[in-house]
Amino acid sequence: MSLPEIVGRAQWRAAREELLRKEEAVRRAREELGVQRRRLPMVEVDTEYVFEGGDGKATLLDLFEGRAQLVVHHFMFAPQWETGCPCCAAFLDQLGHLAHLRARNTSFASVSRAPFTRILPFKARMGWAMPWYSSSHGDFNRDFEATVESDKGLVERPGISCFLRDHDRVFHTYSAYGEGLDGACTLGGLLDLTALGRDPAGGDRLRLHDEYDN
Repeated sequence: MSLPEIVGRAQWRAAREELLRKEEAVRRAREELGVQRRRLPMVEVDTEYVFEGGDGKATLLDLFEGRAQLVVHHFMFAPQWETGCPCCAAFLDQLGHLAHLRARNTSFASVSRAPFTRILPFKARMGWAMPWYSSSHGDFNRDFEATVESDKGLVERPGISCFLRDHDRVFHTYSAYGEGLDGACTLGGLLDLTALGRDPAGGDRLRLHDEYDN
């Protein structure tokens, strides 16, 4: 791989300012795309999905943990696999502390088709504390297109699905898969995929993760 051209400070600054104009155009386009994303209609989820987690059985509503929004990470981990997907694992490694999301009225959970008895030791090996559930006894992954049919059988794909809660009613607002997850493993990246976005009225100012009120 060749290295960048060597130039003087003035030439570098001129090139940097030209690139900055392009970066600002991309940022404005991304902000407008976020506005359009938040205007997407939503679909009520009327299927009673049941997951298995550390505290036993849980419904999709339970995964909200009482908060207004839920972000589900479709972690690629098929029932016959010994370990989870390395790319999905790297995504979780970059996610950081969930206190920042939770302070913004948003819960996060990973869901995989692998049985929970296989998820649990892998989760311990990776040292993760975030909620992770098995959907092995239902159609959640298929219904939200994280597991799809192919000529080779069922295929897993990484994804994010966002949900909004209105009392006991749950609505699906957004999903993205594969390259659509680029940049989503940050606080702002995840919130940008949700229906409420980064609305400060629904959250709190950034603090150290141990300084939020429970």
